[in-house]
Order: sequence, then C-alpha cells, then structure tokens
Amino acid sequence: MGMTNSGITNSGVTLTDLSFSIDGTRILSDVSASVATGTITGLLGPNGAGKSTLLRLIAGIDRADTGTVALDGVAIGTLPRREVARRIALLEQNTAPSVDLSVVEVVLLGRIPHRTRLLGSFGGDDNKQVAADALAAVGAAELADRLWHTLSGGQQQRVQIARALAQRPSLLLLDEPTNHLDVSAQLSLLGQVRDLGLTAIMALHDLNLAAAYCDRILLLHDGRLVAAGTPREVLIPETIKAVYGVECDIVDHPRGGHPVIVFSPLATSTTQGTS
Repeated sequence: MGMTNSGITNSGVTLTDLSFSIDGTRILSDVSASVATGTITGLLGPNGAGKSTLLRLIAGIDRADTGTVALDGVAIGTLPRREVARRIALLEQNTAPSVDLSVVEVVLLGRIPHRTRLLGSFGGDDNKQVAADALAAVGAAELADRLWHTLSGGQQQRVQIARALAQRPSLLLLDEPTNHLDVSAQLSLLGQVRDLGLTAIMALHDLNLAAAYCDRILLLHDGRLVAAGTPREVLIPETIKAVYGVECDIVDHPRGGHPVIVFSPLATSTTQGTS
C-alpha cells in the first residue's frame, strides 16, 4: 500500500478477489485493487458496471460471496459492525432524511455510531462541536440552522458530506456525489473533498471530473476491474472506446496540466447499427 506525506497507512484499503452475485446474477467478478492512505480514488464505469455494489462491499453493508476487503490490513468482515460504522462513511445516492430536520440535526446523525448508550442523546457539547466543524469543513457553516427541505441540491450534498465527516471516518465513500449539481457546485464539492485529506473512493460518471480531482482511477466494466492507475494511465482512447464505445482524444488541460477527454460525436449515418 502507498503512503501519504505523513508516512502513515492507517486507512489504506485492499480489495482481494471480490465477487458478488444477486439471485444468481454475477455483479462483480474477482476484483482486486489497493487504495493508498490519503488519496482520492475515482471509481468509473458505465451504468451497471458494479460501482455502487463495490462501494457497499467496501463499507461492509453487503458481504462478498468470495474475497475480502481490508482496512489497514484488517478484514472488514472481522470487525464489529459498530467499529466499521465509525471508521467508514458511505454517502449513497438519495439518502435524504425521511423527516424534516434542521441541518445540524442531519449532521448529528453521523454521530450515531459514537453514542455510548443505546438511547443516548445528542445534547453534548462535543457532538455539537463535531457537527460545527464538519459543516465548516464543507463550507456550509452558515446553513446550520436552516431546515433540510429549504436547501438547494448542492447545499444538501455538502450537508450530507458533513454528516459523513461527523462520523470522523478514516475512509470516505461517495456514490455519484455530483449528480444533479450544476457545474459550479460540482467543482466546489470535489475541491472540498480533495481538501479534506481523507482517504476517499468516489463513484463518478464524468471522466473529466475524475481526471481533474482523483489521484487514482479504478475502471469497472461488466463487473470486472479492467484498468487501474493514474488518470493519465487509465483514461486513454483505446480503453475508453473499449469500455464506453466512444471515440475520443486526450489533451492537456491548459491550466492544470491534467488530461482532458475530448469526445467525438457519435456517427449518425444510416448505415450504423442501432443495437
């Protein structure tokens, strides 16, 4: 496993031969990869490639048919559920609270794994400070007293990440965190995730966002890991065509220097098949 600048490997993730099926249908097949502490990994692939399933396996919510997920060398399956919930935060799609809460109350939901009593309250100053710190980390401190339903989509995503941060996790998992956000909110959100300094794995649709904000890329196709490496290593025309079925060119970003994927329009000739 790789090291961060601090030289600590307290939240590296190792996936070994993960396979998972639902009702006899294979969703993931023999996925093996490692994620270094303190890095941001983009999980890419077409719809149905297995991205959300892989995140749920890493989070310990679903159990693989075969293979293991290890956090700092310890298999997730051997840890108590409560310990996993403290160390790994998963932000899934469409995880809005079912009742209308204030922003602070939503963020405090992230403290549930840390309660010492079954029916412990959230009244302690420590929890309130953790919530305030989490909101500040995502640039949402001014939203603390707002009601959830009054927030924009981008604001809700920030608050959901703050809720995940309130768990004080060592590993942050994000499933399509930029869905339904405008461009400004997408860039702001990913910039804030990058600045957190946590180990993060996030499923993304947008290859260019992944190239701009991720240290490493894991590319899934039909439940298999078909490429892993830096954005420049993985996001090459041949691989993109094989996985997504589109032609593209790669250029360097004029400011950041990272690779930018320029897609070619699909041919609309009547001779082209429609399957």
